[in-house]
Amino acid sequence: MKPAPFAWHAPEDVAEALALKASHGEAARFLAGGQSLVPAMNFRVAQPAVLVDLNRVSALDSLNFDAAGGLRIGAMCRYRRIERDAEVARHLPLLVEALAEVAHPQIRTRGTLAGNLSHADPASEMPAVMLALEARFLLRRQGGERLVAARDFFLGPLATALAEDEMLAEIHIPALPPGSGTAFLEVARRRGDYAMMGVAAVLRRGPDGRCVAARLALCSAGPTPILADRAAANLVGTRLTGEDFAAAAALVVTEIDPMGSVQASPAYQRHLAGVLVPRALALAAERAA
Repeated sequence: MKPAPFAWHAPEDVAEALALKASHGEAARFLAGGQSLVPAMNFRVAQPAVLVDLNRVSALDSLNFDAAGGLRIGAMCRYRRIERDAEVARHLPLLVEALAEVAHPQIRTRGTLAGNLSHADPASEMPAVMLALEARFLLRRQGGERLVAARDFFLGPLATALAEDEMLAEIHIPALPPGSGTAFLEVARRRGDYAMMGVAAVLRRGPDGRCVAARLALCSAGPTPILADRAAANLVGTRLTGEDFAAAAALVVTEIDPMGSVQASPAYQRHLAGVLVPRALALAAERAA
């Protein structure tokens, strides 16, 4: 298993990296952690003519909270740095909880969140978590940039809103409001495998204990990560009881479109969603109390 021949460039700043991408267009791919791209190249599923290696662009290796309490994650920030950061764990526990389910420590030491999101595998945990956290992505190109909401970024299996000359330069995750609780649960054949079904839940209680906001996202539930809007909307105004969670799960099963895999049929994936959704919601509600 060897990749097809390719040219390799290692720019030292963002401007040079974007200039290379603009010059080569679709023939070029950015290389960050390489945990998805390199295996695809070895199997010749991906055959870029040019690799633009970002590992020397130190400006992209950033992890900072802004004045409003939102998190900014640069394109070259490794998973391991995020999951070990105490402030991230305190302010965005959902992100850290889900990261623990991503592959294995060796992969997380090298892999990057931006690379994972750009790859856009619908079985991956992180795209669903970004939907649940209402993340926005800063896409940069020569001479300009734009912010794209996570819900508008994922277009299909391994397909995103990135133009051929753009880079996912930074991930913006807003602060969770007071009264919020979150949870992530998944079922996989073995720890580190892709999930057969995964659920990310965010709930917010008001002063009277009722739900005032809810977001529910799933991985391995369709050709893209799925945001279960109807189920989440039905939770608003409820006391967040077991009956409310069961009703939400029944709606989720109608909203998802699992594609099946060698490990799970679509019917079994729907069953898993029906089991995991009430459990994730109950855990999020408990943490929001």
